[in-house]
Amino acid sequence: MRTPPADDKSVPVLIRLLRAYLRPYSRPITLLVLLQLISTLAALYLPTLNADIIDSGVVKGDTGYIVSVGAVMIGVTVIQALCSIGAVYYGARTAMAFGRDLRAAVFDQVQSFSSRETGQFGAPSLITRTTNDVQQVQMLALMSFTLMVAAPIMCVGGIIMALNQDVPLSGLLLAVIPVLGVVVLLLVRSLRPKFRSMQEKIDTINRVLREQITGIRVIRAFVKDGHEQDRFARSNKDFTDTALQVGRLMSLMFPAVMLVVNVSSVAVLWFGAMRIDSHDMEIGALTAFLSYLMQILMSVMMATFMFMMVPRAEVCAERIEKVLSTSSSVVPPSAPITEVLTRGNLELRDVDFRYPGAEAPVLRGIELTARPGETTAVIGSTGSGKSTLLGLVPRLFDATSGQVLLGGVDVRELSPEAIAETVGLVPQKPYLFTGTIAGNLRYGKPDATDEELWHALEVAQAKDFVEKLPQGLDAPIAQGGSNVSGGQRQRLAIARALVRKPDVYLFDDSFSALDYATDARLRKALARETADAAVLIVAQRVSTIRDADRIIVLDEGAVVGTGTHHELMADNPTYREIVLSQLTEQEAA
Repeated sequence: MRTPPADDKSVPVLIRLLRAYLRPYSRPITLLVLLQLISTLAALYLPTLNADIIDSGVVKGDTGYIVSVGAVMIGVTVIQALCSIGAVYYGARTAMAFGRDLRAAVFDQVQSFSSRETGQFGAPSLITRTTNDVQQVQMLALMSFTLMVAAPIMCVGGIIMALNQDVPLSGLLLAVIPVLGVVVLLLVRSLRPKFRSMQEKIDTINRVLREQITGIRVIRAFVKDGHEQDRFARSNKDFTDTALQVGRLMSLMFPAVMLVVNVSSVAVLWFGAMRIDSHDMEIGALTAFLSYLMQILMSVMMATFMFMMVPRAEVCAERIEKVLSTSSSVVPPSAPITEVLTRGNLELRDVDFRYPGAEAPVLRGIELTARPGETTAVIGSTGSGKSTLLGLVPRLFDATSGQVLLGGVDVRELSPEAIAETVGLVPQKPYLFTGTIAGNLRYGKPDATDEELWHALEVAQAKDFVEKLPQGLDAPIAQGGSNVSGGQRQRLAIARALVRKPDVYLFDDSFSALDYATDARLRKALARETADAAVLIVAQRVSTIRDADRIIVLDEGAVVGTGTHHELMADNPTYREIVLSQLTEQEAA
């Protein structure tokens, strides 16, 4: 990943971003600037040749001169066309490469985020920043290469050539160019806040649409289709109104510029005719001067078009830079330990965790030990911090204080690869990726054999339903595993963890979608498979954890009891309350 641009507050964010990610393409940029220079100089030379044909050929009736100069004009036109094509080619390639690199940088940065930073931005906003925002900045780069490079050359060159044709008539430029500048400046200042609002409203539309697609079953179950349609319609209308405001402002741009252009043309013809009448100017020179005026004003129009894009690109660049400059709260160690020597030992020592700005910590003074061959369970009421506790082990986020040790080594000192090899996590909401069953199972171990996959499926109680699928291991999986049931999704996620054969298994309420019989068979098979590993289970269902070697009871982020099922039933009121809310006294005994 390329290093994000330096935080130099004196340089606009857009310029910093362009400078940082276009630096590797300095050679093609130099070539396209050279091609644009040649193409623009050729375009500036053509009106002078045309004036010579009129004054020295048409007026005098010299056909030979007309043919010879006309041939030169054709040659200059060919050179202009070839250089223009080459400039557009290199400009397009460079702009596309710039967009590719910027998207990759944003994606890599997001991949480094912990759950804290991901939640801070929100998934819809991160998607918009990676796609639409990058596209806006990329489009600005493309238009800069194809239009903005040529515009100043044409403007300056046109003024010089116009002065060469007639100095007094060139005084009109002193009135025309400032008027255009003021018009453009006023419109651009009005557009910038509107473009920022547009990007934020795109975030809102993405969020609403994402929620509706993800929660379609809930919407249908509660017959809230009309409510959700109204909700999307409001977001859509809000964006549309802002876009219309932008459109109205942009629609003023070209009529205002064209008004100045046409008035200028009339003024040139009026004063030019007077100078021709007084024999101070030739007809060809007036024609050339009018062409140069058009070229000057066209360059201003090109710059105007660019200025219309700059405000939105600036806003997008600021949003992109915000992602690139946000450091993950989970920082990889500078000198990582790459191997865990004592396999299967997990320990939490006086661990606290607090979200930024929160009044109270989620976890307080957690002490926990999980050893190879033992099953440690964590139970507690909703919101007691069970899933947060599990997330500290694979460094989904880091403990605010205290230590999380794997094999006696603080996880903050281990390399991400070492943690991934040691820990197998089955999250509370298992996620399957688009592809096949085999592809998902091999996610943690790409070289796993089919025999290993079938064995993992058998242990996870998923072999039967996979065998019934026509394509078996090659059966397709839709995004998120939406084409399989919740229980099947959980069992496939468990199988995915088993394929890796880690030393520490973390099950975050991973059996909640299973019926009691399947749950019992799965736990029995898991006990044999994980005999040499440490197992840490978070569960709401008492039957899932009652046979654990050690049960830890959490209440409001603190450990309020540790022991076996029977020990806790005897002397821990919190655990007893949880158990009796699910089982009778006889069943609990």
